[in-house]
Amino acid sequence: MAVVSRVLTIGGGFSGMAASIQMRKAGIDVDLVEIDRNWRPEGAGITVSGPTLRALEAIGVFAEFTKRGYTSDGVDLFTPSGHRIGEIPTPKVVGSDVPGGGGIMRPELGRILADATLLSGVNVRVGCTYTHIAQHESNVEVTFSDGTTGRYDLVVAADGVHSKTRALLFPEVRPPQYIGQGVWRAVLPRPFDIVRPRMWLGGAVKAGVNPVSPSHMYLFVTEARPEKLQVDRAVWPQMLADLLAPFSDPVLAAQRANLLAAEAAIDYRPLANLLVPAPWNRGRVILIGDTVAATTPHLASGAGIGIESGIVLAEELARAAALQEAFDRFHLRRWDRCRMVIENSAQLCRIEMENGDKTEHTRIMRESVMALVQPI
Repeated sequence: MAVVSRVLTIGGGFSGMAASIQMRKAGIDVDLVEIDRNWRPEGAGITVSGPTLRALEAIGVFAEFTKRGYTSDGVDLFTPSGHRIGEIPTPKVVGSDVPGGGGIMRPELGRILADATLLSGVNVRVGCTYTHIAQHESNVEVTFSDGTTGRYDLVVAADGVHSKTRALLFPEVRPPQYIGQGVWRAVLPRPFDIVRPRMWLGGAVKAGVNPVSPSHMYLFVTEARPEKLQVDRAVWPQMLADLLAPFSDPVLAAQRANLLAAEAAIDYRPLANLLVPAPWNRGRVILIGDTVAATTPHLASGAGIGIESGIVLAEELARAAALQEAFDRFHLRRWDRCRMVIENSAQLCRIEMENGDKTEHTRIMRESVMALVQPI
């Protein structure tokens, strides 16, 4: 029997949904509030690592992922002119036979997890958030934006990188800081010969593609920018096309015209990271996911570590004899893993921006991948 019987999850993103689904499996009653009335994640494609596929398998949605996304093994490496220079293997994860990685449209992954959340019996309220939290010795009293109230044994805050819960409970923590690099993403038709991720390396601009379905792939381009980009969205397609101009590989050159189509759904995001020192709880409120551990995409593990944290939290709540014991075990299993992803991703980002030592970049990537395939 779980150490708690009634839990509130704040935020219906990937980590909040993962925690809620797994807590329901442990027999815990879960309410979830999501401020977005449409409950839809934004963004283009998302690269999913093998460890993240293992986490989705644990939740029970891997089969659906394979139907609506794309899985593969390995990453092909090319020069900007199209000369193949090698590959990055994606080793099998421990404890699972899932492929080494994959890709999917971010909104599609959101729908898969949302359907699973509802199917699990979580009581979901969209267009709703909290306005006040009052902690007591044995429970947490929460007032909601619709005027209702509720009492819970535990509150799980998964309200994202700009979390108001973190600002409330961890006022000493600075908001995420821009790190000097931005990432462009676009959705494009998939040429028949793009069957797994492909990256073009050279200079401070890195480009790559990843299949997200039988018909489409998503393009990602990282570039160093000293200041956050602040220009009209209308010029984004041309800016991205200009970034790809030095890449003479016909595969990329053929796609530049597609960037001007509305279907390309171009997205630009300045990169930032955040690592809140553990413990991540204040009393009976615990923060997970991007609220406390937000990373850049260099290890394709941002969504993954958040989903994993939701799984681990539910496991520890199910087996602990006391709430503090569950918190202690949760932090023991999550802190080093999340810290490694964030710090190593930041190092990879620095090397790319400075056009630095490729050997060091390869070493960090290899060591990180081997650590991530280990059990959570």
